[in-house]
Amino acid sequence: MRVAMWVLVGFCAAFGSVAQAQETRILGFGRLFSNDLLGDGHDRWRTGSASFSVLTGQGWDGSLAGGPVLEYRLRSDIITPWQGPGVDRPYVGAISLGLHHHSAIGPTEVSVGADLVLIGPQTGLSDFQDWFHQQFSLPAPRGVDSQLGNATILSGTADVVWPLTLGPAATLRPFFEAQAGVENTLRVGADMVLGPVGQHDLWLRDGPTGQLYRGIDGDQTGVGFVLGADIAQVNFSAYLPEDRGYFAEPMRWRARAGVHWQPAPGASLFYGVAWLSPEFQGQTEGQLIGQIKLNFNF
Repeated sequence: MRVAMWVLVGFCAAFGSVAQAQETRILGFGRLFSNDLLGDGHDRWRTGSASFSVLTGQGWDGSLAGGPVLEYRLRSDIITPWQGPGVDRPYVGAISLGLHHHSAIGPTEVSVGADLVLIGPQTGLSDFQDWFHQQFSLPAPRGVDSQLGNATILSGTADVVWPLTLGPAATLRPFFEAQAGVENTLRVGADMVLGPVGQHDLWLRDGPTGQLYRGIDGDQTGVGFVLGADIAQVNFSAYLPEDRGYFAEPMRWRARAGVHWQPAPGASLFYGVAWLSPEFQGQTEGQLIGQIKLNFNF
């Protein structure tokens, strides 16, 4: 744990020194809340997550060609069994703190970063979920007593996107992504951005669902749509320890759609849904997750 912590501290300090030397400023905030109750209405598996990012750089002119952007990311995830402990997947509470560097190399967009992922009761997420359920007279969360133990994992992610402009209001974004650490995956897919909103923004990708959400918002008003799908090869997941009898599915598929509405600069609303194929052997079906983002900057 100490080694991983010092690696991340050194990584953040190095980029922080560069950012200070270049007189960077805050360019935007990325926010996304996900919950399966907003999707298929169940409380299971990838049940809830929240992500918050602060993005800094020298400026933003509608693309990464104007200079790199640093993203400081904080994220929480709650993963629960459906049929109870010992039958379904284990309960997981995870909080991650990361730093990601977004830049352009020719026509491509490249993002590389590291996240320090804390797992287990140390995160306090199981206590929070139990308290929340009590306040609304909901059933107690399943599997808390047998949740994964405390662990700290350093995880890295690299993402390459080739944006293809199909028209003034249509962009196709094929991408390749590799992740190693908390889960080892190789992923390929594509997203489509349609409409005036989103054509000149910095897009961030939600980890579990792949949903695109805006980190730096442009001033365009109106409606924008995002559609996407991908496939991944998985050869390890810390969330599904094999020594406890859990096995990750070797292939995963995802599909997603969402709508961004911006009635005025600085005010926007997003709602999206994402379908995830089974993630572990024994999962009887996929799941549908709903996602929202409300933004007001005055």
